[in-house]
Amino acid sequence: MAECAPWASDPARSRGRLHPEESADRGPRDAFQRDRDRIIHSISFRRLRHKTQVFLAPDGDHFRVRLTHSLEVAQIGRTIARVLGLNEDLTEALCLAHDIGHPPFGHAGEDALRQAMRDAGGFDHNGHTLRTLMRIERPYPRWPGLNLTWETLEGLAKHNGPIAVPPWALAAADAEARLELTSHASLEAQVAALADDIAYDNHDIDDGLRAGLLTLEQIEAVPLVADGWRRVDARFPDLPRERLAGELIRSQIGAMVNDLIAESRARIADAAVGSVEDVRAAGRALIGFSPAMATAERTLKRFMYANLYHHPRQLEAASAAQRVVSALFAAYRGDPGLLPEEWRLRLPKGEPGVSRHIADFIAGMTDRYAVSRYREVVGPIDLPEGF
Repeated sequence: MAECAPWASDPARSRGRLHPEESADRGPRDAFQRDRDRIIHSISFRRLRHKTQVFLAPDGDHFRVRLTHSLEVAQIGRTIARVLGLNEDLTEALCLAHDIGHPPFGHAGEDALRQAMRDAGGFDHNGHTLRTLMRIERPYPRWPGLNLTWETLEGLAKHNGPIAVPPWALAAADAEARLELTSHASLEAQVAALADDIAYDNHDIDDGLRAGLLTLEQIEAVPLVADGWRRVDARFPDLPRERLAGELIRSQIGAMVNDLIAESRARIADAAVGSVEDVRAAGRALIGFSPAMATAERTLKRFMYANLYHHPRQLEAASAAQRVVSALFAAYRGDPGLLPEEWRLRLPKGEPGVSRHIADFIAGMTDRYAVSRYREVVGPIDLPEGF
Protein backbone atom coordinates (compact mmCIF):
# COMPACT_ATOMS: atom_id res chain seq x y z
CA MET A 1 0.00 0.00 0.00
CA ALA A 2 1.27 3.48 -0.84
CA GLU A 3 2.11 5.87 1.99
CA CYS A 4 -1.03 7.47 3.42
CA ALA A 5 -1.78 11.16 3.71
CA PRO A 6 -1.63 12.87 7.14
CA TRP A 7 -5.45 12.95 7.30
CA ALA A 8 -5.79 9.20 6.78
CA SER A 9 -6.68 6.87 9.64
CA ASP A 10 -3.56 5.21 11.02
CA PRO A 11 -3.85 1.66 12.45
CA ALA A 12 -0.81 2.30 14.63
CA ARG A 13 -2.76 5.12 16.32
CA SER A 14 -6.05 3.28 16.64
CA ARG A 15 -8.08 3.94 19.77
CA GLY A 16 -8.13 0.19 20.21
CA ARG A 17 -10.77 -2.45 20.87
CA LEU A 18 -13.40 -2.77 23.59
CA HIS A 19 -11.92 -5.99 24.93
CA PRO A 20 -8.17 -6.46 25.49
CA GLU A 21 -6.81 -9.30 23.46
CA GLU A 22 -3.97 -11.63 24.28
CA SER A 23 -1.00 -11.27 21.99
CA ALA A 24 -0.75 -14.08 19.48
CA ASP A 25 1.21 -14.82 16.34
CA ARG A 26 -1.42 -14.23 13.69
CA GLY A 27 0.66 -12.94 10.83
CA PRO A 28 1.86 -9.49 9.77
CA ARG A 29 -1.52 -7.73 9.81
CA ASP A 30 -2.31 -4.36 11.33
CA ALA A 31 -5.48 -3.53 13.30
CA PHE A 32 -7.62 -2.50 10.32
CA GLN A 33 -6.53 -5.50 8.27
CA ARG A 34 -7.65 -7.73 11.14
CA ASP A 35 -11.00 -5.97 11.22
CA ARG A 36 -11.50 -6.55 7.50
CA ASP A 37 -10.61 -10.23 7.85
CA ARG A 38 -12.90 -10.71 10.86
CA ILE A 39 -15.78 -9.26 8.87
CA ILE A 40 -15.10 -11.50 5.86
CA HIS A 41 -14.91 -14.60 8.06
CA SER A 42 -18.12 -13.79 9.97
CA ILE A 43 -21.33 -15.76 9.61
CA SER A 44 -23.35 -12.59 9.02
CA PHE A 45 -21.14 -11.66 6.06
CA ARG A 46 -21.59 -15.09 4.47
CA ARG A 47 -25.36 -14.79 4.81
CA LEU A 48 -25.33 -11.74 2.54
CA ARG A 49 -25.10 -14.06 -0.47
CA HIS A 50 -28.75 -14.99 0.05
CA LYS A 51 -30.11 -11.57 1.03
CA THR A 52 -31.95 -9.21 -1.30
CA GLN A 53 -30.20 -6.32 -2.99
CA VAL A 54 -32.93 -5.22 -5.44
CA PHE A 55 -34.76 -8.35 -6.51
CA LEU A 56 -36.34 -10.44 -3.76
CA ALA A 57 -34.98 -13.98 -3.44
CA PRO A 58 -33.62 -13.82 -7.00
CA ASP A 59 -33.74 -17.13 -8.83
CA GLY A 60 -31.37 -15.91 -11.57
CA ASP A 61 -27.64 -16.34 -11.14
CA HIS A 62 -26.82 -12.98 -12.73
CA PHE A 63 -28.62 -10.61 -10.35
CA ARG A 64 -26.82 -8.91 -7.53
CA VAL A 65 -27.37 -9.83 -3.90
CA ARG A 66 -26.13 -8.06 -0.76
CA LEU A 67 -22.84 -9.95 -0.87
CA THR A 68 -21.90 -9.12 -4.45
CA HIS A 69 -23.05 -5.54 -3.92
CA SER A 70 -20.78 -5.24 -0.88
CA LEU A 71 -17.82 -6.57 -2.86
CA GLU A 72 -18.49 -4.03 -5.62
CA VAL A 73 -18.71 -1.22 -3.06
CA ALA A 74 -15.37 -2.33 -1.61
CA GLN A 75 -13.73 -2.27 -5.05
CA ILE A 76 -14.91 1.27 -5.71
CA GLY A 77 -14.06 2.39 -2.19
CA ARG A 78 -10.51 1.07 -2.32
CA THR A 79 -9.88 2.81 -5.65
CA ILE A 80 -11.00 6.17 -4.24
CA ALA A 81 -9.09 5.66 -0.98
CA ARG A 82 -5.88 4.83 -2.85
CA VAL A 83 -6.02 7.98 -4.98
CA LEU A 84 -6.82 10.22 -1.98
CA GLY A 85 -4.07 8.70 0.17
CA LEU A 86 -6.46 7.15 2.68
CA ASN A 87 -6.23 3.83 4.49
CA GLU A 88 -7.46 1.23 2.01
CA ASP A 89 -7.94 -1.53 4.58
CA LEU A 90 -10.23 0.48 6.84
CA THR A 91 -12.16 1.66 3.78
CA GLU A 92 -12.55 -1.92 2.59
CA ALA A 93 -13.68 -3.13 6.02
CA LEU A 94 -16.37 -0.45 6.16
CA CYS A 95 -17.55 -1.17 2.62
CA LEU A 96 -17.78 -4.89 3.25
CA ALA A 97 -19.67 -4.52 6.54
CA HIS A 98 -22.02 -1.64 5.78
CA ASP A 99 -25.01 -3.86 4.84
CA ILE A 100 -24.59 -6.62 7.43
CA GLY A 101 -27.53 -5.26 9.47
CA HIS A 102 -30.04 -5.62 6.64
CA PRO A 103 -32.81 -8.17 7.32
CA PRO A 104 -34.11 -10.53 4.62
CA PHE A 105 -35.92 -8.99 1.63
CA GLY A 106 -34.08 -5.68 1.76
CA HIS A 107 -36.02 -2.53 2.59
CA ALA A 108 -39.34 -4.39 2.46
CA GLY A 109 -38.16 -6.64 5.28
CA GLU A 110 -36.84 -3.65 7.22
CA ASP A 111 -40.16 -1.83 6.92
CA ALA A 112 -41.98 -4.88 8.29
CA LEU A 113 -39.56 -5.29 11.21
CA ARG A 114 -39.75 -1.58 12.04
CA GLN A 115 -43.52 -1.80 12.23
CA ALA A 116 -43.44 -5.02 14.27
CA MET A 117 -40.94 -3.41 16.66
CA ARG A 118 -42.80 -0.11 17.05
CA ASP A 119 -43.40 -0.73 20.76
CA ALA A 120 -39.82 -1.91 21.36
CA GLY A 121 -37.91 0.99 19.83
CA GLY A 122 -38.29 0.14 16.16
CA PHE A 123 -35.67 -1.33 13.83
CA ASP A 124 -32.89 0.37 11.89
CA HIS A 125 -30.49 -1.60 9.69
CA ASN A 126 -27.55 0.70 10.42
CA GLY A 127 -27.94 0.30 14.16
CA HIS A 128 -28.42 -3.42 13.67
CA THR A 129 -25.11 -3.63 11.84
CA LEU A 130 -23.41 -2.41 15.02
CA ARG A 131 -25.54 -4.71 17.17
CA THR A 132 -24.63 -7.69 14.99
CA LEU A 133 -20.90 -7.00 14.97
CA MET A 134 -20.70 -6.05 18.67
CA ARG A 135 -23.10 -8.58 20.23
CA ILE A 136 -24.73 -11.19 18.01
CA GLU A 137 -21.64 -12.57 16.29
CA ARG A 138 -19.89 -14.87 18.78
CA PRO A 139 -16.70 -16.39 17.34
CA TYR A 140 -14.59 -15.69 20.43
CA PRO A 141 -14.87 -17.49 23.78
CA ARG A 142 -14.34 -14.52 26.12
CA TRP A 143 -16.51 -11.75 24.70
CA PRO A 144 -19.44 -11.18 22.35
CA GLY A 145 -19.00 -9.68 18.91
CA LEU A 146 -15.98 -9.38 16.63
CA ASN A 147 -14.19 -6.90 18.91
CA LEU A 148 -13.52 -4.50 16.05
CA THR A 149 -11.46 -1.34 16.43
CA TRP A 150 -13.06 1.92 17.49
CA GLU A 151 -12.42 3.41 14.05
CA THR A 152 -14.35 0.66 12.28
CA LEU A 153 -17.27 0.90 14.70
CA GLU A 154 -17.30 4.69 14.40
CA GLY A 155 -17.26 4.51 10.61
CA LEU A 156 -20.13 2.06 10.47
CA ALA A 157 -22.17 4.13 12.91
CA LYS A 158 -21.93 7.49 11.16
CA HIS A 159 -20.63 6.95 7.62
CA ASN A 160 -23.70 8.85 6.41
CA GLY A 161 -22.96 11.78 8.70
CA PRO A 162 -23.38 12.90 12.32
CA ILE A 163 -26.33 11.52 14.29
CA ALA A 164 -28.12 13.79 16.75
CA VAL A 165 -30.80 11.36 17.97
CA PRO A 166 -29.64 7.74 17.51
CA PRO A 167 -32.15 4.87 17.44
CA TRP A 168 -31.94 2.51 20.40
CA ALA A 169 -29.52 -0.03 18.89
CA LEU A 170 -27.10 2.66 17.80
CA ALA A 171 -27.48 4.43 21.15
CA ALA A 172 -26.55 1.17 22.90
CA ALA A 173 -23.46 0.81 20.73
CA ASP A 174 -22.52 4.41 21.47
CA ALA A 175 -22.98 3.91 25.21
CA GLU A 176 -20.52 1.02 25.07
CA ALA A 177 -17.94 2.38 22.62
CA ARG A 178 -18.39 6.19 22.89
CA LEU A 179 -18.55 6.71 19.15
CA GLU A 180 -18.84 10.53 19.21
CA LEU A 181 -21.98 10.41 17.07
CA THR A 182 -22.39 14.17 16.69
CA SER A 183 -19.14 14.62 14.72
CA HIS A 184 -18.28 13.53 11.20
CA ALA A 185 -16.53 10.20 10.75
CA SER A 186 -13.15 9.54 9.15
CA LEU A 187 -12.58 10.16 5.46
CA GLU A 188 -12.49 6.39 4.97
CA ALA A 189 -16.05 6.15 6.29
CA GLN A 190 -17.16 9.04 4.10
CA VAL A 191 -15.65 7.29 1.07
CA ALA A 192 -17.49 4.07 1.96
CA ALA A 193 -20.82 5.91 2.01
CA LEU A 194 -20.33 7.45 -1.44
CA ALA A 195 -18.90 4.23 -2.88
CA ASP A 196 -22.17 2.58 -1.83
CA ASP A 197 -24.16 5.23 -3.72
CA ILE A 198 -22.01 4.90 -6.84
CA ALA A 199 -22.30 1.12 -6.81
CA TYR A 200 -26.06 0.80 -6.42
CA ASP A 201 -26.91 3.79 -8.59
CA ASN A 202 -25.24 2.07 -11.50
CA HIS A 203 -25.47 -1.63 -10.83
CA ASP A 204 -29.21 -1.39 -10.13
CA ILE A 205 -29.59 0.01 -13.65
CA ASP A 206 -27.73 -3.03 -14.93
CA ASP A 207 -29.99 -5.42 -13.00
CA GLY A 208 -33.11 -3.49 -13.98
CA LEU A 209 -32.23 -3.78 -17.65
CA ARG A 210 -31.42 -7.47 -17.29
CA ALA A 211 -34.76 -8.13 -15.58
CA GLY A 212 -36.70 -6.23 -18.23
CA LEU A 213 -38.07 -3.70 -15.73
CA LEU A 214 -36.11 -0.88 -17.34
CA THR A 215 -35.47 -0.10 -21.01
CA LEU A 216 -32.61 1.70 -22.68
CA GLU A 217 -35.05 4.33 -23.90
CA GLN A 218 -36.25 4.98 -20.34
CA ILE A 219 -32.85 5.44 -18.78
CA GLU A 220 -31.56 7.56 -21.66
CA ALA A 221 -34.04 10.23 -20.57
CA VAL A 222 -32.07 10.72 -17.33
CA PRO A 223 -29.50 13.55 -17.83
CA LEU A 224 -26.61 11.70 -16.15
CA VAL A 225 -27.28 8.59 -18.23
CA ALA A 226 -27.74 10.62 -21.41
CA ASP A 227 -24.27 12.08 -20.93
CA GLY A 228 -22.90 8.58 -20.55
CA TRP A 229 -24.67 7.38 -23.68
CA ARG A 230 -23.11 10.19 -25.71
CA ARG A 231 -19.64 9.17 -24.53
CA VAL A 232 -20.25 5.51 -25.28
CA ASP A 233 -21.88 6.11 -28.67
CA ALA A 234 -18.93 8.25 -29.71
CA ARG A 235 -16.51 5.44 -28.87
CA PHE A 236 -18.52 2.59 -30.41
CA PRO A 237 -20.61 4.10 -33.23
CA ASP A 238 -20.89 0.83 -35.19
CA LEU A 239 -22.11 -1.47 -32.39
CA PRO A 240 -25.80 -2.21 -31.62
CA ARG A 241 -27.16 -0.34 -28.60
CA GLU A 242 -27.92 -3.50 -26.63
CA ARG A 243 -24.21 -4.32 -26.65
CA LEU A 244 -23.36 -1.01 -24.99
CA ALA A 245 -25.24 -1.31 -21.70
CA GLY A 246 -22.24 -2.69 -19.81
CA GLU A 247 -19.99 -0.02 -21.25
CA LEU A 248 -22.50 2.63 -20.19
CA ILE A 249 -22.37 1.39 -16.59
CA ARG A 250 -18.56 1.39 -16.56
CA SER A 251 -18.41 4.84 -18.10
CA GLN A 252 -20.88 6.25 -15.63
CA ILE A 253 -19.09 4.76 -12.61
CA GLY A 254 -15.84 6.27 -13.90
CA ALA A 255 -17.42 9.69 -14.32
CA MET A 256 -18.85 9.65 -10.79
CA VAL A 257 -15.60 8.40 -9.24
CA ASN A 258 -13.52 11.03 -11.05
CA ASP A 259 -15.92 13.78 -10.02
CA LEU A 260 -15.87 12.65 -6.39
CA ILE A 261 -12.06 12.52 -6.30
CA ALA A 262 -11.68 16.00 -7.77
CA GLU A 263 -14.31 17.54 -5.49
CA SER A 264 -12.95 15.79 -2.39
CA ARG A 265 -9.40 16.94 -3.08
CA ALA A 266 -10.66 20.51 -3.32
CA ARG A 267 -12.64 20.23 -0.07
CA ILE A 268 -9.69 18.72 1.81
CA ALA A 269 -7.40 21.49 0.59
CA ASP A 270 -9.95 24.19 1.41
CA ALA A 271 -10.44 22.84 4.94
CA ALA A 272 -6.66 22.74 5.45
CA VAL A 273 -6.89 19.49 7.39
CA GLY A 274 -3.64 18.00 8.64
CA SER A 275 -4.88 15.05 10.67
CA VAL A 276 -7.80 12.70 11.15
CA GLU A 277 -8.77 14.79 14.17
CA ASP A 278 -9.10 17.81 11.87
CA VAL A 279 -11.40 15.76 9.64
CA ARG A 280 -13.74 15.02 12.55
CA ALA A 281 -13.68 18.66 13.62
CA ALA A 282 -14.23 20.07 10.12
CA GLY A 283 -17.98 20.45 10.66
CA ARG A 284 -18.87 19.20 7.19
CA ALA A 285 -18.32 16.25 4.90
CA LEU A 286 -15.03 16.46 3.02
CA ILE A 287 -15.82 13.59 0.65
CA GLY A 288 -18.55 14.36 -1.86
CA PHE A 289 -19.70 15.03 -5.39
CA SER A 290 -19.50 18.40 -7.07
CA PRO A 291 -22.77 20.39 -6.93
CA ALA A 292 -23.53 19.49 -10.55
CA MET A 293 -22.90 15.77 -10.05
CA ALA A 294 -24.82 15.76 -6.76
CA THR A 295 -27.85 17.22 -8.54
CA ALA A 296 -27.53 14.72 -11.39
CA GLU A 297 -27.18 11.83 -8.94
CA ARG A 298 -30.31 12.85 -7.03
CA THR A 299 -32.22 13.01 -10.32
CA LEU A 300 -31.05 9.49 -11.15
CA LYS A 301 -32.20 8.25 -7.74
CA ARG A 302 -35.66 9.74 -8.23
CA PHE A 303 -35.90 8.00 -11.59
CA MET A 304 -34.86 4.66 -10.06
CA TYR A 305 -37.43 4.90 -7.28
CA ALA A 306 -40.21 5.72 -9.71
CA ASN A 307 -39.32 3.18 -12.37
CA LEU A 308 -37.51 0.29 -10.66
CA TYR A 309 -37.85 0.21 -6.89
CA HIS A 310 -41.58 1.07 -7.11
CA HIS A 311 -42.26 -0.96 -10.23
CA PRO A 312 -45.56 -2.89 -9.85
CA ARG A 313 -43.71 -6.22 -9.96
CA GLN A 314 -41.35 -5.05 -7.24
CA LEU A 315 -44.19 -3.75 -5.09
CA GLU A 316 -46.01 -7.08 -5.38
CA ALA A 317 -42.90 -8.94 -4.22
CA ALA A 318 -42.31 -6.41 -1.42
CA SER A 319 -45.86 -6.90 -0.15
CA ALA A 320 -45.33 -10.66 0.02
CA ALA A 321 -42.00 -10.17 1.79
CA GLN A 322 -43.58 -7.92 4.40
CA ARG A 323 -46.25 -10.54 5.06
CA VAL A 324 -43.54 -13.15 5.66
CA VAL A 325 -41.55 -11.00 8.10
CA SER A 326 -44.62 -9.67 9.94
CA ALA A 327 -46.11 -13.13 10.37
CA LEU A 328 -42.81 -14.60 11.55
CA PHE A 329 -42.45 -11.90 14.20
CA ALA A 330 -46.03 -12.41 15.38
CA ALA A 331 -45.56 -16.19 15.56
CA TYR A 332 -42.36 -16.01 17.58
CA ARG A 333 -43.67 -13.25 19.80
CA GLY A 334 -46.80 -15.28 20.48
CA ASP A 335 -44.80 -18.42 21.25
CA PRO A 336 -41.04 -17.91 21.77
CA GLY A 337 -40.82 -21.68 22.16
CA LEU A 338 -40.87 -21.84 18.37
CA LEU A 339 -37.38 -20.32 18.27
CA PRO A 340 -34.44 -22.66 17.66
CA GLU A 341 -32.91 -24.01 20.87
CA GLU A 342 -29.82 -21.78 20.91
CA TRP A 343 -32.07 -18.71 20.63
CA ARG A 344 -34.55 -20.01 23.24
CA LEU A 345 -31.72 -20.51 25.73
CA ARG A 346 -30.70 -16.84 25.42
CA LEU A 347 -34.22 -15.43 25.49
CA PRO A 348 -34.37 -12.35 27.79
CA LYS A 349 -37.07 -11.92 30.40
CA GLY A 350 -39.58 -9.18 29.72
CA GLU A 351 -39.93 -6.44 27.15
CA PRO A 352 -38.42 -4.87 25.16
CA GLY A 353 -35.77 -7.57 25.41
CA VAL A 354 -37.94 -10.39 24.08
CA SER A 355 -39.06 -8.47 21.01
CA ARG A 356 -35.54 -7.29 20.28
CA HIS A 357 -34.22 -10.84 20.61
CA ILE A 358 -36.82 -12.09 18.14
CA ALA A 359 -35.97 -9.25 15.76
CA ASP A 360 -32.29 -10.22 16.02
CA PHE A 361 -33.17 -13.75 14.93
CA ILE A 362 -35.35 -12.66 12.02
CA ALA A 363 -32.92 -9.96 10.85
CA GLY A 364 -30.20 -12.56 10.52
CA MET A 365 -32.28 -14.75 8.22
CA THR A 366 -31.59 -15.09 4.52
CA ASP A 367 -34.50 -14.65 2.13
CA ARG A 368 -34.94 -18.35 1.51
CA TYR A 369 -34.57 -19.29 5.19
CA ALA A 370 -37.28 -16.77 6.10
CA VAL A 371 -39.66 -18.37 3.59
CA SER A 372 -38.76 -21.83 4.90
CA ARG A 373 -39.37 -20.81 8.52
CA TYR A 374 -42.65 -19.16 7.55
CA ARG A 375 -43.91 -22.41 6.05
CA GLU A 376 -42.76 -24.28 9.15
CA VAL A 377 -44.20 -22.05 11.89
CA VAL A 378 -47.02 -20.20 10.08
CA GLY A 379 -48.18 -22.27 7.14
CA PRO A 380 -48.42 -22.26 3.33
CA ILE A 381 -48.04 -19.03 1.43
CA ASP A 382 -48.63 -18.02 -2.17
CA LEU A 383 -45.62 -16.09 -3.43
CA PRO A 384 -45.20 -14.07 -6.63
CA GLU A 385 -43.51 -15.79 -9.55
CA GLY A 386 -39.73 -15.92 -9.20
CA PHE A 387 -39.81 -15.38 -5.42
